[in-house]
Amino acid sequence: MHPKNHKVRVGISIGDFNGIGPEIIMKSLKDKAITDFFTPVIFGSGKLFTYQKNIFKLNLNFNYITESSQLQEGKLNMVNLVKDNSNVELGTPTEESTKMAIDSLEAATEALIKGAIDVLVTAPINKDEMMKMGFRHAGHTGYFEEKFNKKGLMFLVTEDLKVAVSTHHIPIAKVAENISKEKIKKQIKILNQTLIEDFSITRPKIAVLGLNPHAGDGGAIGNEETEIIAPALKELSDQGFLVFGPFPADSFFQPEKYKNYDAVLAMYHDQGLAPFKTIAYEEGVNYTAGLPFIRTSPDHGIAYDIAGQNIADEQSFSEAIFTAIKIFQNRADYNDLMENRLRPRRMPSDNGIDEDLPQENRG
Repeated sequence: MHPKNHKVRVGISIGDFNGIGPEIIMKSLKDKAITDFFTPVIFGSGKLFTYQKNIFKLNLNFNYITESSQLQEGKLNMVNLVKDNSNVELGTPTEESTKMAIDSLEAATEALIKGAIDVLVTAPINKDEMMKMGFRHAGHTGYFEEKFNKKGLMFLVTEDLKVAVSTHHIPIAKVAENISKEKIKKQIKILNQTLIEDFSITRPKIAVLGLNPHAGDGGAIGNEETEIIAPALKELSDQGFLVFGPFPADSFFQPEKYKNYDAVLAMYHDQGLAPFKTIAYEEGVNYTAGLPFIRTSPDHGIAYDIAGQNIADEQSFSEAIFTAIKIFQNRADYNDLMENRLRPRRMPSDNGIDEDLPQENRG
């Protein structure tokens, strides 16, 4: 269904309900006019959200449904996964809150695959607790890669700063062995296409950071830059990609430097996310690039330390919602453009008439 013909259906998984997930979800949806812009579909529990909305003194009315296909435009839809009361222990992960986080994520993902929702926004999860219960991935990215059978790229975005990371949730000791020329080339191609297709940037300029201090200092502090990263960038540049680097990471994130590029590829998680979260603060959005479906999340965690205190800021979650909608619209416009560009133009000779003949001599 094209976004121009309907309000985008935004699926929401609730994360760990003993963290700030339900609070930031409901605060993001508290404006009664919000359903004029999109159709929310929360995968959770009516009784749980009623209990928590009373804690936070929020005036929300949910449309309870048993499956996402029953959603109604103009309402806050709640797919009721659990009918019983939930044992809420704000600030502490429990087996019950972890199980619901898994169930919510799986139900929302299934709805996304079936086309019952258009995009998915995920509230923060406790990866450790979920893995104890059999969840096989150290984060959302690996989970979606498996579900969609395609490699994704962790991509943190704001209007002015966009940072992808080459290696995701792995120990620092394993970063170097998980970097290769072919992997970097594939990731830059994904990043380039994402910027074109999902962010409407015609000719993306991509900066790439080095792995080692001072980008290896010409081989004096490591040779990943000279043996892996620089050769990958050279091959891509020869193919017409606008790629630059490798740059020393310690001095790159100055406004006069990073603002010269449309996106940055960092070599490991904290190299990219530490400066991103410092600069973006509460405006950042985590987007899984390169997948056939659109998934975003806020750029912060569960925040057990402030759960239940009514002080959690919903800005990043709101940004995640509207970023997902914008990407969905951009992608639809891009697909329309490509379809029209690739559609064969009907030539005059196709109608069996010789256009060079005078009108009176045509059959």
